[in-house]
This record gives sequence, C-alpha cells and structure tokens, in this order.
Amino acid sequence: MPSFSKTIFAAVLVSATALSSLSVSAETITGALSKAYQNNSQLNSARAGVRVVDEDVAIAKSGWRPTVGASASIDYTNTRRDTGTSRLTTGSYGVQINQMLFDGFQTKNNVAAAEARVRASQESLRNTEENILFSAAQAYMNVIHDRQVASLTQQNLQFLNEQARAARSRFDVGEGTRTDVAQADAARSGAEAQVSAARAQALASAAIYHQLVGEEPGKLKAASPLGKQIPSSLDSAVSVASAEHPAILATGHLVDAAAFSVKSAEGALLPTVTASAGISQTHVSSSGASTLSTGETTSANIGATLNIPIYQGGRTSAQVRKSKESLSQARIEVDVSRDQVRQAVTAAWTSYAAAKEGVVANRALVNAAQLALNGVVEERNVGQRTTLDVLNAQADVISAKINLAGSERDVVLASYAILQAMGRLSVERLGLQVTKYQPQEHYEAVKDKWFGLRTPDGR
Repeated sequence: MPSFSKTIFAAVLVSATALSSLSVSAETITGALSKAYQNNSQLNSARAGVRVVDEDVAIAKSGWRPTVGASASIDYTNTRRDTGTSRLTTGSYGVQINQMLFDGFQTKNNVAAAEARVRASQESLRNTEENILFSAAQAYMNVIHDRQVASLTQQNLQFLNEQARAARSRFDVGEGTRTDVAQADAARSGAEAQVSAARAQALASAAIYHQLVGEEPGKLKAASPLGKQIPSSLDSAVSVASAEHPAILATGHLVDAAAFSVKSAEGALLPTVTASAGISQTHVSSSGASTLSTGETTSANIGATLNIPIYQGGRTSAQVRKSKESLSQARIEVDVSRDQVRQAVTAAWTSYAAAKEGVVANRALVNAAQLALNGVVEERNVGQRTTLDVLNAQADVISAKINLAGSERDVVLASYAILQAMGRLSVERLGLQVTKYQPQEHYEAVKDKWFGLRTPDGR
C-alpha cells in the first residue's frame, strides 16, 4: 500500500475507530436511536400514512350529516317575428337540504370499520417504529464492528510489513530462503486487499447509518445487551409477543374492519329513507313590441323519499360475497402474523444464546491464538519454525479477533431482536430522550370535523 494512502487511512481510523479512546462527546446507541426516531424519513412517511387513514372516519361520518346545495340560473331568449321582437328573461335561485334518515345501517358500519382501520394503522405504525429502531441499532453495531475489522486488518498489515522486512533481512545475511521472502510478500499483498475491503465495508455501513439516523457516525460508544429486559424463558417471550406484538394486534383490528364492511355491504339490500327541504325563487321578465311584464314566484318544498332496492343486476350480492371473502382472508392473516412473530422470537432467542456462547469461546480463542503466535515467533527466531508458521499463526490471531468482534456485535443485536420480536422495542422501554409521537392526537382533532380545509397543523 502506498505510504500516502496508508497515511490517509490511518487518519480515518484515528478519528473513527471504536478501538480508540472515546471522549465524553461520543455517541451512544440510545442517542442514535433517538435521532432515528425523530429524523428517519421512512418513519415520518408511516406517520403521515396514519394521518391519512384518520380522515376516513370523518368521511364515513359524513353519511349522518345533511348536504346543503345552492343553485342559480339565468336564461335570456330573443325571438324575432313578423309582428316584432320579443324578449324573455328567466332567473332562478334556491337552496336545497337533504338528510339521510335511514341507509340500512351502512353509515354506522362504515364508521365502525373506519375506526377499526385507524386502530390497525396505529398498531402498524408502532410496528414500523420498532423495525426502524432495530434497523438503527443494527446500523450502529455494524459501524462499530466494521471499524474494528478495519482497524484489525490495518494492524495485521503492519505486522506483515514487519515480517516481510525481517524475512528479507534474514535472506540478505544468509539466514533465510527466497521462499520465506516470497511467502511474506504474498501474505502482505493479501493483507493489503483485506484492508481495502474492510475500509469499503466500513464506508458502506456508515452510509446505511446516515440513511437511518440522519447524520454521519462519529465516535460511537460500545453498546451492551438488553439482558435485563429479556424474559427468563423462550415460552415467556412467545407468550408476551402473542399478546403485545403490534403486527398481531393490527391484523386483529383489520378483522374487525372487515366484519363491519360485510354488514355495510349487506345494508345496501335494505330500504333507505331520505328527507329533503328546499326553497327557490324564480323571476320572469318578458317584453314584446308593445308589452312588458314581470313576475316572481317563490316555492318551498319538504318531503321524504323511500327507496326499496329490489334487484341491482347482482352487483350488491357480489359485493357482499367479496366482503365475506375479505373477512375470511383477514382472519387467516392473524394466524400468519402470529406464526411469523413466533418464528422471529424463536430465531432471536436462539441467536442470543449462541452469540453469548460465541463471545466466551472467541475470547478464549483470541488469548490462545495470541499465546501461540508469541511462541511461534520466538521459535522462528531460534530456527525451530519457519516464516510460514508465523504467518499462519498471525492469520489465526486476526481471524479470532474478527470473530470476537462479530460475536460481541451479534449478542447486542440479538437482544434487541428479541425485544423487537416481542413487540417491546419501544421508546419507553429503551429510555429514549425524545417526545413520543402520539397518533391519537391527530385522530381526535379530525374525527368529528364538520368542515375546514386546513389540517390540524395549519397546512
């Protein structure tokens, strides 16, 4: 590797690696998750989607409310005859009010279905929040891990540079062979490729972190597993997930919405009663060769209309059957969500147990590999081992340290994955210092609005 590139890379590592000493301004995982909760564009989009669904309740409730319309017209007619020209001007205006008195309970069921969909959307938002928080935690730990790997590969390259120099020095004084030099040079070249790959991976992880958190990763503090929040057994974790996971709760609310939609569709087969009232005024002005007349007429009406559906070409019946099939599908989706959650909890639980064992095993492996390397180097110095033995021992040390870094990352992520799979990776349980988004506030602001074009935030 050219010295200029090594200098730049060393500077990046000094400023970024998690192995360096951390200052008090270093980012913590809770700080990163707080920023993701506030800044993540996918999460903000999901919140906007919930606000869209909120308006469906106000739309459904409009079926209970009157409709008021005004109309006005003017007509001018000019007629030419042998006897002369006549002109007729007619103008009218009026107001009409219509009020649905009975619509086969369609509005009632439409409102109930819309409210159930709002509850489902709020649970889906909670699920999205937990997914984003887990993704941010994953990005945080990946940055730490990849920086550790980059630092380890750089240390390995420095070690192999020294070994290549030593091999050439021994060859120059007749104590080594050309094969030793070639092996050392080959190992050094491979290490340079590893450094480049590790550096690229660290940059890729930083880009994902920026996408999720909203800023570039600076110095990141090491994170600890959420062991205190994990249940004592897998069965307990599955039980909690079945009762609390937002994906299961959301599909349950969608079942309610589908059931109300069936009733609404069946309501189209029932009679409807509509009341109406109106008032209008008509002005007529006519003129001829020798005449001129004007007149005004005022009329008012009030009444009720009964509409009894008899046959609609099979359309309504098909809509009822379609709604029933949608209800059946929604019920199946509850089972699908429950199975997916159970699988996620089990996978996270086993990963957590394996990662904890991996940390212990890899720490022992690192210590053993380092002792072996020190011994091989000493034996090589007295002629009992070859350069290849040293290179192999060094490869074992680096591999063990990289595996340890991976296990330490995995045990933290697995603990977060368990909480996510249980439906408990929330702002409150993580202790994030943010203002929690409350979707209920927007819903309460719009559900009963009779008029107004501005959204609650003034847009």
